[in-house]
Amino acid sequence: MYLPIVNQKRACVSMLMKSLTLIFFCCGLVGMLSSQPTIQWQKTFGGSSYDEAFDIVQTNDNGYIVAGISISNDGDIFGNHGGDDFWVLKLSNIGSIEWKRSLGGSSNDGVRTLLSTVDGGYIVAGYTASNNYDVSGNHGGISDGWVVKLSSTGAIEWQKALGGSGRDEIWSIQQTLGHGYILAGRSSSNDGDVSSNQGQLDFWVVKIDASGEIQWQKSFGGSKDDLAASVKQTLDGGYIVVGETASSDGDVTGLQGNIDFWVVKLSPSGTLEWQKTLGGNNWDTASDVIQNSDGSYIVVGYVGSGTGDISVYYGLFDYWIVKLSNTGELLWEKTVGGTKPDYARAITPAIGGGYIVAGGSSSTDGDVIGNDGAGEFWVVKISEAGELVWQQTYGGTKNDYGFAIGNTSDNGFVLAGYSWSSDGDLSGSLNRGKSDFCIIKLSPEPSTPTSTPAIPHTLYPNPAHNTITLQAPNAGTTLNVTIYDLLGRILLREEIPNGGQLNIATLQKGVYFVSAEDGDGTVFRGKLEKE
Repeated sequence: MYLPIVNQKRACVSMLMKSLTLIFFCCGLVGMLSSQPTIQWQKTFGGSSYDEAFDIVQTNDNGYIVAGISISNDGDIFGNHGGDDFWVLKLSNIGSIEWKRSLGGSSNDGVRTLLSTVDGGYIVAGYTASNNYDVSGNHGGISDGWVVKLSSTGAIEWQKALGGSGRDEIWSIQQTLGHGYILAGRSSSNDGDVSSNQGQLDFWVVKIDASGEIQWQKSFGGSKDDLAASVKQTLDGGYIVVGETASSDGDVTGLQGNIDFWVVKLSPSGTLEWQKTLGGNNWDTASDVIQNSDGSYIVVGYVGSGTGDISVYYGLFDYWIVKLSNTGELLWEKTVGGTKPDYARAITPAIGGGYIVAGGSSSTDGDVIGNDGAGEFWVVKISEAGELVWQQTYGGTKNDYGFAIGNTSDNGFVLAGYSWSSDGDLSGSLNRGKSDFCIIKLSPEPSTPTSTPAIPHTLYPNPAHNTITLQAPNAGTTLNVTIYDLLGRILLREEIPNGGQLNIATLQKGVYFVSAEDGDGTVFRGKLEKE
């Protein structure tokens, strides 16, 4: 796709070569456009002040649970306790509000992450500066991490303030295989629930049980700020944590600039197994991570550097996607963006292979095509080899920004963020004042080009209750089977004989991705419905 841009800059090119280049460019552009998902529906929610959605998950009834920050107390919002509140919405499959809940106290309380839990309820997490109304147990510092467990109807089942006398926040949560939770964020405390601090803010990782009681917690970092943004459980039962570091001492080695991606691999008990800094000479921040079925990792974020590990830099901030081996070795890296700020916030696997990355873009050049205004949701697909497959902007003429993306049971996607617009792709939406929650439901990809074969093996029954049987065409091999939820979280990993059964009784009702690798290293993918 970049050939025409390069060729146009060459001083001595024949008219014939220019014409051929233009033809190839146009054909490539038509192919890219034909692969992009389209908007099936979009909704905005909020009041007259600032309301921003940070996370979204599809629920078992094919609806959606959304969480973010709200300052409003009018429009769609009632019950604000003061300052910022957690605001949680349960939506139907077409985006209608089924219930809504403001959570917090009289000071600022901010959501960063949420999950649909195996018992059919939900858990939301972030930070709180309050110690009244819905919040109790605050340790009295700048802020505590705050975790709230909700029932399927939004009633509070339990809440937990975690921290010490400093600044403590939760930015990521995942339910673990034992039905507890792993939390990651940042902490400057050295007391209360926090047993150590390396200096300023540290990565803070906390393991809690299903009732919110701390099982263990660890701080990692150096003498400067180290900020964790995302945590996932890994195939070996441990954890991968990503974020940013400004340190070059303590647990951190290899800092290349002012701020680097920092990737930390932990054992199941929270012991540091390895760490990796990635970046260049400026500011580079990791936002999210997923693990592949072969144990490798895809890390996404945004970079302001053009040196070190970063081979291409367009300007200000660009999306940066990195593939690491299971031991942290850099396998490939890809920059996408334009000359204005482009912030990658979230990644999810694509059903046909490759990866979907979402965030926000203010660019109107480079890889960014179709931006209508100051900022838009920007979604890109990257192949398994690290190549740009397609890109699409969604929004209007004002500032619109994406924070989260999830797969949906119809093979489409759902986006969450905020919007100031009521035109362009958001025509028909009502902006109630300043920023509103913005939810965009996307269709499946019209085509899913991928380096991974489609699923020629048999998976049955499907839908299934307690067991499934997998049969690959290469008789006599074993199959390494991995089951993911729609967010790309690994829920089950097991080796079975070819043609053998896999017990899925512990999975709750819903739709899952299945990845099966045979003895020759061929990977097959499919979708499973659990009844």
